[in-house]
Amino acid sequence: MLVSWNVTKRCNLYCEHCYRDSGPASPVDDDLTTEEGRRLIDQVKAAGFRLLILSGGEPLVREDLNELVAYASQIGLRPALGSNGTLLTAAKAAELKKAGLGGIAISIDSATPEYHNRFRNAPEGWQQAVQGIRYAREAGLRVQINMTLTTGNMDDFDQVAQLAEELNVASLHPFFLVPTGRAVNIEEEGLKQERYYSVLRSVLAKQQSSALEIKPTCAPQFMPLAKSMGLELRYTRGCLAGVAYCSVLPNGEVHICPYLPVKVGNVREQPFDEIWRDSPVFQNLRNFKEYEGACGSCPDVKICGGCRARSYYYSGGNFMAEEPWCYKRTAALL
Repeated sequence: MLVSWNVTKRCNLYCEHCYRDSGPASPVDDDLTTEEGRRLIDQVKAAGFRLLILSGGEPLVREDLNELVAYASQIGLRPALGSNGTLLTAAKAAELKKAGLGGIAISIDSATPEYHNRFRNAPEGWQQAVQGIRYAREAGLRVQINMTLTTGNMDDFDQVAQLAEELNVASLHPFFLVPTGRAVNIEEEGLKQERYYSVLRSVLAKQQSSALEIKPTCAPQFMPLAKSMGLELRYTRGCLAGVAYCSVLPNGEVHICPYLPVKVGNVREQPFDEIWRDSPVFQNLRNFKEYEGACGSCPDVKICGGCRARSYYYSGGNFMAEEPWCYKRTAALL
Protein backbone atom coordinates (compact mmCIF):
# COMPACT_ATOMS: atom_id res chain seq x y z
CA MET A 1 0.00 0.00 0.00
CA LEU A 2 1.32 3.41 -0.93
CA VAL A 3 0.26 7.06 -0.86
CA SER A 4 1.50 9.74 -3.23
CA TRP A 5 1.54 13.15 -1.59
CA ASN A 6 2.04 16.02 -4.02
CA VAL A 7 3.81 18.26 -1.52
CA THR A 8 3.69 21.29 -3.82
CA LYS A 9 2.34 22.32 -7.20
CA ARG A 10 5.37 24.47 -7.94
CA CYS A 11 8.02 23.08 -10.26
CA ASN A 12 11.13 24.45 -11.93
CA LEU A 13 10.10 22.79 -15.23
CA TYR A 14 7.00 22.97 -17.43
CA CYS A 15 6.62 19.48 -18.88
CA GLU A 16 4.23 18.79 -21.76
CA HIS A 17 2.39 15.99 -19.97
CA CYS A 18 2.25 17.20 -16.35
CA TYR A 19 -0.77 15.66 -14.60
CA ARG A 20 -0.72 18.39 -11.95
CA ASP A 21 -0.34 21.27 -14.47
CA SER A 22 2.69 22.41 -12.48
CA GLY A 23 5.30 24.99 -13.36
CA PRO A 24 7.52 27.81 -12.08
CA ALA A 25 4.53 30.14 -11.71
CA SER A 26 2.30 27.69 -9.82
CA PRO A 27 1.01 29.07 -6.49
CA VAL A 28 2.28 27.69 -3.18
CA ASP A 29 0.20 29.65 -0.70
CA ASP A 30 -2.32 26.82 -0.27
CA ASP A 31 0.19 23.98 0.23
CA LEU A 32 -0.10 21.99 3.45
CA THR A 33 2.17 23.51 6.08
CA THR A 34 4.94 21.56 7.80
CA GLU A 35 2.68 21.00 10.79
CA GLU A 36 -0.19 19.86 8.58
CA GLY A 37 2.22 17.62 6.71
CA ARG A 38 3.40 15.94 9.91
CA ARG A 39 -0.22 15.37 10.90
CA LEU A 40 -0.94 13.85 7.48
CA ILE A 41 2.07 11.56 7.82
CA ASP A 42 0.73 10.33 11.18
CA GLN A 43 -2.63 9.62 9.57
CA VAL A 44 -1.05 7.79 6.63
CA LYS A 45 0.71 5.57 9.16
CA ALA A 46 -2.54 5.04 11.08
CA ALA A 47 -4.29 3.97 7.86
CA GLY A 48 -1.83 1.09 7.52
CA PHE A 49 0.29 2.39 4.67
CA ARG A 50 4.01 1.65 4.53
CA LEU A 51 5.29 3.65 1.55
CA LEU A 52 4.90 7.43 1.27
CA ILE A 53 5.90 9.00 -2.03
CA LEU A 54 6.64 12.73 -1.84
CA SER A 55 6.17 14.23 -5.28
CA GLY A 56 4.85 17.39 -6.87
CA GLY A 57 5.30 19.55 -8.80
CA GLU A 58 8.93 19.23 -7.84
CA PRO A 59 9.32 18.25 -4.17
CA LEU A 60 12.89 19.55 -4.00
CA VAL A 61 11.58 23.13 -4.03
CA ARG A 62 10.05 22.63 -0.55
CA GLU A 63 12.39 23.98 2.11
CA ASP A 64 11.08 21.58 4.75
CA LEU A 65 11.52 18.45 2.63
CA ASN A 66 14.28 17.02 4.84
CA GLU A 67 12.09 17.50 7.90
CA LEU A 68 9.12 15.74 6.28
CA VAL A 69 11.31 12.84 5.13
CA ALA A 70 12.88 12.50 8.58
CA TYR A 71 9.53 12.51 10.35
CA ALA A 72 8.05 9.87 8.04
CA SER A 73 11.09 7.68 8.56
CA GLN A 74 11.04 8.14 12.34
CA ILE A 75 7.47 6.86 12.69
CA GLY A 76 8.13 3.78 10.58
CA LEU A 77 7.10 4.76 7.06
CA ARG A 78 9.37 4.34 4.07
CA PRO A 79 9.59 7.78 2.43
CA ALA A 80 10.49 8.00 -1.25
CA LEU A 81 10.77 10.89 -3.68
CA GLY A 82 9.42 11.46 -7.19
CA SER A 83 11.52 14.11 -8.91
CA ASN A 84 12.63 15.45 -12.28
CA GLY A 85 16.16 15.22 -10.87
CA THR A 86 17.39 18.54 -12.16
CA LEU A 87 17.67 20.20 -8.74
CA LEU A 88 19.36 17.28 -6.97
CA THR A 89 22.89 18.09 -5.84
CA ALA A 90 25.42 15.81 -4.18
CA ALA A 91 24.89 17.64 -0.89
CA LYS A 92 21.09 17.41 -1.10
CA ALA A 93 21.21 13.70 -1.93
CA ALA A 94 23.42 13.08 1.11
CA GLU A 95 21.09 15.15 3.34
CA LEU A 96 18.04 13.20 2.19
CA LYS A 97 19.78 9.89 2.72
CA LYS A 98 20.74 10.94 6.24
CA ALA A 99 17.15 12.05 6.90
CA GLY A 100 15.94 8.56 6.07
CA LEU A 101 14.88 8.73 2.42
CA GLY A 102 14.34 5.22 1.15
CA GLY A 103 14.66 5.91 -2.55
CA ILE A 104 14.13 8.36 -5.38
CA ALA A 105 12.46 8.07 -8.77
CA ILE A 106 13.87 10.36 -11.45
CA SER A 107 12.30 10.87 -14.86
CA ILE A 108 14.23 9.98 -18.01
CA ASP A 109 12.13 9.89 -21.18
CA SER A 110 14.82 9.05 -23.73
CA ALA A 111 18.29 7.59 -23.91
CA THR A 112 19.46 10.79 -25.59
CA PRO A 113 18.79 14.43 -24.62
CA GLU A 114 16.81 15.74 -27.60
CA TYR A 115 13.39 14.17 -26.98
CA HIS A 116 13.56 14.43 -23.20
CA ASN A 117 14.55 18.09 -23.19
CA ARG A 118 11.87 19.03 -25.70
CA PHE A 119 9.20 17.03 -23.83
CA ARG A 120 10.11 18.72 -20.55
CA ASN A 121 10.87 22.18 -21.95
CA ALA A 122 14.32 22.11 -20.37
CA PRO A 123 17.42 22.73 -22.55
CA GLU A 124 19.69 20.81 -20.13
CA GLY A 125 17.01 18.72 -18.42
CA TRP A 126 18.30 15.31 -19.53
CA GLN A 127 21.89 16.08 -18.60
CA GLN A 128 20.86 17.41 -15.19
CA ALA A 129 18.58 14.45 -14.51
CA VAL A 130 21.34 11.94 -15.36
CA GLN A 131 23.72 13.82 -13.08
CA GLY A 132 21.04 13.77 -10.38
CA ILE A 133 20.87 10.00 -10.71
CA ARG A 134 24.62 9.78 -10.25
CA TYR A 135 24.45 11.97 -7.14
CA ALA A 136 21.67 9.81 -5.71
CA ARG A 137 23.62 6.61 -6.35
CA GLU A 138 26.75 8.11 -4.76
CA ALA A 139 24.69 8.94 -1.67
CA GLY A 140 23.57 5.33 -1.40
CA LEU A 141 19.96 5.93 -2.41
CA ARG A 142 17.92 3.35 -4.27
CA VAL A 143 17.15 4.90 -7.66
CA GLN A 144 14.26 4.23 -10.01
CA ILE A 145 13.92 5.71 -13.49
CA ASN A 146 10.43 6.73 -14.61
CA MET A 147 9.84 6.94 -18.35
CA THR A 148 6.63 8.35 -19.82
CA LEU A 149 5.88 6.37 -22.98
CA THR A 150 4.27 8.04 -26.00
CA THR A 151 4.23 7.48 -29.73
CA GLY A 152 7.24 9.79 -29.87
CA ASN A 153 9.57 7.65 -27.76
CA MET A 154 8.06 4.17 -27.68
CA ASP A 155 10.91 2.80 -29.81
CA ASP A 156 13.44 4.11 -27.30
CA PHE A 157 12.47 1.87 -24.39
CA ASP A 158 15.25 -0.69 -24.86
CA GLN A 159 17.82 2.09 -25.06
CA VAL A 160 16.51 3.67 -21.84
CA ALA A 161 16.71 0.25 -20.19
CA GLN A 162 20.33 0.00 -21.30
CA LEU A 163 21.03 3.47 -19.92
CA ALA A 164 19.37 2.48 -16.64
CA GLU A 165 21.65 -0.54 -16.40
CA GLU A 166 24.72 1.59 -17.15
CA LEU A 167 23.69 4.03 -14.41
CA ASN A 168 23.27 1.06 -12.04
CA VAL A 169 19.77 1.97 -10.93
CA ALA A 170 17.47 -0.58 -9.32
CA SER A 171 14.33 -0.26 -11.39
CA LEU A 172 12.69 1.19 -14.48
CA HIS A 173 9.00 2.04 -14.52
CA PRO A 174 7.55 2.92 -17.94
CA PHE A 175 4.43 5.08 -17.49
CA PHE A 176 1.88 4.81 -20.29
CA LEU A 177 0.56 8.31 -21.01
CA VAL A 178 -2.80 9.13 -19.40
CA PRO A 179 -4.71 12.17 -20.76
CA THR A 180 -5.02 14.29 -17.65
CA GLY A 181 -3.67 17.69 -16.64
CA ARG A 182 -1.62 19.14 -19.51
CA ALA A 183 -1.46 15.69 -21.10
CA VAL A 184 -4.95 16.24 -22.52
CA ASN A 185 -3.24 18.53 -25.04
CA ILE A 186 -1.16 15.63 -26.35
CA GLU A 187 -3.78 12.88 -26.04
CA GLU A 188 -3.08 11.78 -29.61
CA GLU A 189 0.44 10.80 -28.55
CA GLY A 190 -0.88 8.15 -26.17
CA LEU A 191 -0.38 4.50 -27.06
CA LYS A 192 -3.60 2.81 -28.16
CA GLN A 193 -4.91 -0.52 -29.39
CA GLU A 194 -2.26 -2.56 -31.23
CA ARG A 195 0.56 -0.15 -30.30
CA TYR A 196 -0.45 -0.26 -26.65
CA TYR A 197 -0.28 -4.04 -26.45
CA SER A 198 2.79 -4.33 -28.66
CA VAL A 199 4.78 -1.98 -26.44
CA LEU A 200 3.38 -3.54 -23.26
CA ARG A 201 4.42 -6.99 -24.45
CA SER A 202 7.93 -5.69 -25.29
CA VAL A 203 8.23 -4.15 -21.83
CA LEU A 204 7.31 -7.43 -20.17
CA ALA A 205 9.69 -9.37 -22.41
CA LYS A 206 12.51 -7.01 -21.47
CA GLN A 207 12.13 -7.99 -17.82
CA GLN A 208 13.18 -11.51 -18.75
CA SER A 209 16.58 -10.36 -20.03
CA SER A 210 17.32 -7.52 -17.63
CA ALA A 211 18.46 -7.36 -14.01
CA LEU A 212 16.32 -4.24 -13.59
CA GLU A 213 12.97 -4.38 -11.88
CA ILE A 214 10.67 -3.31 -14.74
CA LYS A 215 7.08 -2.48 -13.90
CA PRO A 216 4.58 -1.03 -16.39
CA THR A 217 2.56 1.77 -14.78
CA CYS A 218 -0.85 3.08 -15.87
CA ALA A 219 -1.07 -0.07 -17.96
CA PRO A 220 -2.86 -2.54 -15.67
CA GLN A 221 -3.36 -5.04 -18.48
CA PHE A 222 0.25 -6.05 -17.86
CA MET A 223 -1.01 -8.47 -15.20
CA PRO A 224 -3.28 -10.68 -17.37
CA LEU A 225 -0.86 -10.26 -20.27
CA ALA A 226 2.02 -11.52 -18.13
CA LYS A 227 -0.12 -14.47 -17.12
CA SER A 228 -0.81 -15.30 -20.76
CA MET A 229 2.95 -15.08 -21.45
CA GLY A 230 3.73 -17.47 -18.62
CA LEU A 231 5.58 -14.81 -16.62
CA GLU A 232 5.62 -14.83 -12.83
CA LEU A 233 5.51 -11.34 -11.29
CA ARG A 234 5.60 -10.29 -7.65
CA TYR A 235 2.75 -7.81 -8.14
CA THR A 236 -0.85 -8.60 -7.24
CA ARG A 237 -2.87 -6.09 -9.27
CA GLY A 238 -2.51 -3.73 -12.19
CA CYS A 239 -4.53 -0.65 -11.15
CA LEU A 240 -4.17 0.05 -7.43
CA ALA A 241 -6.26 3.24 -7.42
CA GLY A 242 -8.52 3.27 -4.38
CA VAL A 243 -7.59 -0.31 -3.54
CA ALA A 244 -4.01 0.06 -2.27
CA TYR A 245 -3.12 3.53 -3.51
CA CYS A 246 -4.36 7.12 -3.60
CA SER A 247 -2.98 10.63 -3.77
CA VAL A 248 -3.05 13.76 -1.63
CA LEU A 249 -2.85 17.09 -3.44
CA PRO A 250 -0.83 20.08 -2.22
CA ASN A 251 -3.96 21.67 -0.68
CA GLY A 252 -4.94 18.50 1.18
CA GLU A 253 -7.53 17.14 -1.24
CA VAL A 254 -7.54 13.35 -1.46
CA HIS A 255 -7.95 11.97 -4.98
CA ILE A 256 -8.37 8.43 -6.22
CA CYS A 257 -4.99 8.64 -7.95
CA PRO A 258 -2.77 11.45 -9.31
CA TYR A 259 -4.17 10.94 -12.82
CA LEU A 260 -7.84 10.84 -11.82
CA PRO A 261 -9.23 14.25 -10.77
CA VAL A 262 -12.00 13.00 -8.49
CA LYS A 263 -11.99 14.45 -4.98
CA VAL A 264 -12.73 11.96 -2.22
CA GLY A 265 -12.13 14.24 0.77
CA ASN A 266 -9.72 16.75 2.27
CA VAL A 267 -7.31 16.09 5.13
CA ARG A 268 -7.91 19.62 6.41
CA GLU A 269 -11.52 18.63 7.05
CA GLN A 270 -11.27 14.92 7.96
CA PRO A 271 -8.35 12.68 8.97
CA PHE A 272 -6.80 10.81 6.08
CA ASP A 273 -7.20 7.42 7.74
CA GLU A 274 -10.94 7.99 8.08
CA ILE A 275 -11.22 9.04 4.44
CA TRP A 276 -9.31 5.96 3.31
CA ARG A 277 -11.43 3.65 5.47
CA ASP A 278 -14.91 5.11 5.06
CA SER A 279 -15.16 6.82 1.67
CA PRO A 280 -17.95 5.30 -0.47
CA VAL A 281 -15.82 6.04 -3.54
CA PHE A 282 -12.96 3.90 -2.24
CA GLN A 283 -15.38 1.21 -1.11
CA ASN A 284 -16.89 1.00 -4.60
CA LEU A 285 -13.43 0.65 -6.14
CA ARG A 286 -12.67 -2.22 -3.76
CA ASN A 287 -15.97 -3.93 -4.62
CA PHE A 288 -15.17 -5.57 -7.93
CA LYS A 289 -18.89 -5.97 -8.66
CA GLU A 290 -19.21 -2.22 -9.24
CA TYR A 291 -17.02 -2.11 -12.36
CA GLU A 292 -18.99 -1.56 -15.55
CA GLY A 293 -18.93 -2.85 -19.13
CA ALA A 294 -16.25 -5.26 -20.25
CA CYS A 295 -14.16 -4.57 -17.15
CA GLY A 296 -17.09 -5.55 -14.92
CA SER A 297 -17.55 -8.90 -16.65
CA CYS A 298 -13.87 -9.68 -17.13
CA PRO A 299 -12.52 -12.67 -15.16
CA ASP A 300 -9.27 -10.76 -14.68
CA VAL A 301 -10.82 -7.72 -12.98
CA LYS A 302 -9.23 -8.59 -9.62
CA ILE A 303 -5.70 -8.63 -11.02
CA CYS A 304 -6.13 -5.91 -13.65
CA GLY A 305 -8.98 -3.52 -12.86
CA GLY A 306 -8.45 -1.42 -15.97
CA CYS A 307 -6.98 2.07 -15.71
CA ARG A 308 -9.63 4.03 -13.79
CA ALA A 309 -8.11 7.33 -14.97
CA ARG A 310 -8.45 6.35 -18.64
CA SER A 311 -11.98 5.13 -17.99
CA TYR A 312 -12.79 8.54 -16.52
CA TYR A 313 -11.35 10.50 -19.44
CA TYR A 314 -12.70 8.45 -22.33
CA SER A 315 -16.19 7.96 -20.81
CA GLY A 316 -16.61 11.65 -20.07
CA GLY A 317 -16.32 11.36 -16.31
CA ASN A 318 -17.29 7.83 -15.19
CA PHE A 319 -14.33 6.26 -13.40
CA MET A 320 -16.18 2.94 -13.03
CA ALA A 321 -16.70 2.59 -16.79
CA GLU A 322 -14.88 0.00 -18.85
CA GLU A 323 -11.42 1.05 -19.88
CA PRO A 324 -10.96 1.55 -23.64
CA TRP A 325 -7.93 -0.75 -23.68
CA CYS A 326 -9.67 -3.41 -21.57
CA TYR A 327 -7.94 -6.79 -21.74
CA LYS A 328 -11.14 -8.64 -22.50
CA ARG A 329 -12.25 -6.27 -25.25
CA THR A 330 -8.88 -6.41 -26.99
CA ALA A 331 -7.98 -10.04 -26.30
CA ALA A 332 -7.73 -10.64 -30.04
CA LEU A 333 -4.70 -8.34 -30.10
CA LEU A 334 -2.73 -10.72 -27.91
